[in-house]
Amino acid sequence: MEEQRLIVTASPHIRDSASNSSLMGNVIIALIPTVVASAFICGMRALLVVAVTTAACVGFEYLYTLLMHKRNPVGDLSAVVTGIILALNVPVGMPLWICIVGAFVAIVIVKQMFGGLGYNVANPALVGRIVLFLGFTSRMTAYVYPDLAVDALASATPLSSSVDQSTVSLLDLLLGLHGGMLGETCILTILVGLAFLLFTRTISFAIPGSIVGTVFVLTLIASGDLHTAVAEILSGGLMFGAVFMATDYVTSPFTTRGKLIYGIVIGLLTFLIRNFGSMNEGMSYAILMGNLLTPWFNEWGHQIPLGRVKPKKKAENKAAAASAGKGGAA
Repeated sequence: MEEQRLIVTASPHIRDSASNSSLMGNVIIALIPTVVASAFICGMRALLVVAVTTAACVGFEYLYTLLMHKRNPVGDLSAVVTGIILALNVPVGMPLWICIVGAFVAIVIVKQMFGGLGYNVANPALVGRIVLFLGFTSRMTAYVYPDLAVDALASATPLSSSVDQSTVSLLDLLLGLHGGMLGETCILTILVGLAFLLFTRTISFAIPGSIVGTVFVLTLIASGDLHTAVAEILSGGLMFGAVFMATDYVTSPFTTRGKLIYGIVIGLLTFLIRNFGSMNEGMSYAILMGNLLTPWFNEWGHQIPLGRVKPKKKAENKAAAASAGKGGAA
């Protein structure tokens, strides 16, 4: 009789008919409208940035697994998703060799050196963006402004201190008529992608809803102006990060309660960094902190399985023991 071995793996232990490739395929489809919009708004070079960064991510994953004699995971499409998301986190004028550096950091250092898909502690594209921002700050802030923009956003990003958010055009924010990263400009296409991911049940609304809702409520309380609160959630990388980066399966909680705590913490940190920090944008660092705290969010958001009886409180146990003792003495 063949020996039965106990295979111990990291949680969550959830069975589902969906495969990695099908889930990643859905994310790619959801990203396509934003890729097309970035090309329309920022020029055709946006497609070149996406193509080079994606090819670099796939190439680095293939070469690393080949050199390390590991199974080639390119077919699961996770490297493709990382490449597209990383490309959409840089401005259109970013030199291609810097994009390749970001791809190396994301795939080799953050993903593969931690064990590959399912073992990385932070979103690879997210860390790639942060490394590029810290190492090539001037390049990462060299935005191209669309010719169609006619108000203050034509010469500054929506989160710039020189822009009064109580007067910015919400329509321009929705359509992407302002400077910024490739994937952060057109909110309308991000919402289309969100709708597709929700329809296909690739993600739940808990994470993006709690992130955006937290920032909206805190900004509304702080400013007292509804227009400013709406402009805040439509500005910068908040929507893109909430939909495509914070919802990463590996680095986000797997219980509904944990997802809500995770989203609220990310929203709170984003609000604090934007309003009290030294930088205009804080979404990336907030998500990174959320990724690192995910094990605790899973523990705090632990849900008792159906049919399991909750343990009695200590006081109830002591009372029961005392009652049993009296009965025995009698």
